[in-house]
Amino acid sequence: MRAVTEAANAIPLLIPALGERLGLDELLMHLDGILFTGSPSNVEPYRYNGDPSTPGTLHDAARDATTLALIPRAIGAGIPVFGICRGFQEVNVAMGGTLTQRLHEVPGLLDHRDDAEQPLAVQYAPAHDVTLEPGGFLARLAGATHARVNSLHAQGVERLAPDLIVEARAPDGLVEAFRVKDAPRFALAVQWHPEWQVMSDSFSRSMFAAFGAASRERAQHK
Repeated sequence: MRAVTEAANAIPLLIPALGERLGLDELLMHLDGILFTGSPSNVEPYRYNGDPSTPGTLHDAARDATTLALIPRAIGAGIPVFGICRGFQEVNVAMGGTLTQRLHEVPGLLDHRDDAEQPLAVQYAPAHDVTLEPGGFLARLAGATHARVNSLHAQGVERLAPDLIVEARAPDGLVEAFRVKDAPRFALAVQWHPEWQVMSDSFSRSMFAAFGAASRERAQHK
C-alpha cells in the first residue's frame, strides 16, 4: 500500500476476495488501476490443469475466484494492471498459461525460494540478475539490459499464455516478467517484489510511477 501511495502517487483501496459476489463489472467502473499483490498462498493447480499440490501448500480459493475473473475483464476494459509475485502468476493463469509448482526440483532451474528463517531485510534482498528483453518496456524504463532483483517464490511460469510477451528472464531462463500484448493500457507483471523499499530503488520506483501515470490517464478518459 505504501508503494502505491508513494511511488504511484495513487490512493490504495483493498478489494475483498468475494469472487462474483462483488459484481465485478460494476466494481471496475470505479477503479483506475489494479495491483495484484504477492501472497504466501498459491493459485490452486486445477485452475491450470496442474497436478495436485504438495500437502501443506497454502491456497486461497476466494482470492483465485476474484483475481482470475478480474484480470481479463480489467485488461479488456483498458484498466491498468500490475501483477507482483502471486499476481504475476495469476495473470499468466488467467490468460491461459500454466505454472511449475516446485522450481527447485526441476533440473537446470535455480532454487528461487527465500529463507523464511531470515529477517525480512535478508529475505527481500537482491538475489539474482534478470536479463531485460532488448527493446522491451522494462529495458526502456531501466535504461539497461540487466537488473538485480529479489527472489521469494517456489513456483513460476511453465507455459506462458499466448497473449503475453516476455520482458525479463532469470539466469536459468525462467520468465520473470511479461507484458500483455496489445493491451489498451499498462499491463505488466513481475515475479519479484519491486514494492520492497520501492523509494530507494530507481527501477522499482519507475515501474510504480508508470503504473500510476497510466491509472491517472485512465481516470481522465472514463
